[in-house]
Amino acid sequence: MSPPLTPPPDPNPRKPRLVCPPGSVDCQVHLFGPAADYPFDPGSRYISEDALPETNIALQDALGLSHAIIVSGGGYGMDTKHLEDTLRRFPDRFRGVALLPPETTQAEMARLHGLGVRGLRFVSPAHGAHLPHLSERAAAMAAELGWVVQFYPAQGDLGDFADRLMALPGPVVLDHFGAIPAAGGVDQPAFRTMLRMLDSGRVWVRLSGPMRCTKEDFPYASVTPLAKALVAHAPERLVWGSDWPHVNMRGRLMPNDGDLLDQMLDWAPDEAVRNRILSDNARALYDIKTPGE
Repeated sequence: MSPPLTPPPDPNPRKPRLVCPPGSVDCQVHLFGPAADYPFDPGSRYISEDALPETNIALQDALGLSHAIIVSGGGYGMDTKHLEDTLRRFPDRFRGVALLPPETTQAEMARLHGLGVRGLRFVSPAHGAHLPHLSERAAAMAAELGWVVQFYPAQGDLGDFADRLMALPGPVVLDHFGAIPAAGGVDQPAFRTMLRMLDSGRVWVRLSGPMRCTKEDFPYASVTPLAKALVAHAPERLVWGSDWPHVNMRGRLMPNDGDLLDQMLDWAPDEAVRNRILSDNARALYDIKTPGE
């Protein structure tokens, strides 16, 4: 039985009220297709219509963004062919974060680095056996290249991995607000754990995928207190991502990407702080050079 088809994103992104600073980066997108050339992994929990790099570049332009970070979608498992081919075609618009098998070598990572990969992603086992789980060996090799380690917890299990993540040698990015259940608010133990991790100076949080933290539809009101608390606590270690094309939104209202970007006006009302999150932090974290460098 085939996994369910995830619905397509809103094809008409609204022009945001927010004016992005130069060099702004969408720090999480997934790209798929053409389907005939890039089959989905048999273990994937979803399949997607094509979400092509050309379509995403048009979205970046519509939102006022300059770059995006392609995070290898779980739909392709640990096959990096699509990521590699896209980075070769559009080196000026994308960097990559890869899902790699545990036997990956340092030489293979170095090859991917040359294509524009700047990160390694692990997930909680709850997200599927076909995806890479936390590996200290692979994380150490990634750190030698200056890569980030991105970790996607399952809802409520960040505390189970916090000590292992804190012991890694390089920077760590927690995906989607650390997958913390928004209904628990800012006083729940998982959120306090995330603040403690931020205080280390080595951990970053991506303000993305608010719909992954709540069953509410846009504007995902219960996530706003978490976002504001993070911005107040450590704005220098936050980045933003759209999570386009918003896979696994079956049965839910698909958000408009202009609306998602405009949430930053509420989450980070200070323009200088907001600009740092959208541009400076992201460019430093993913090694994106400014023109002329």
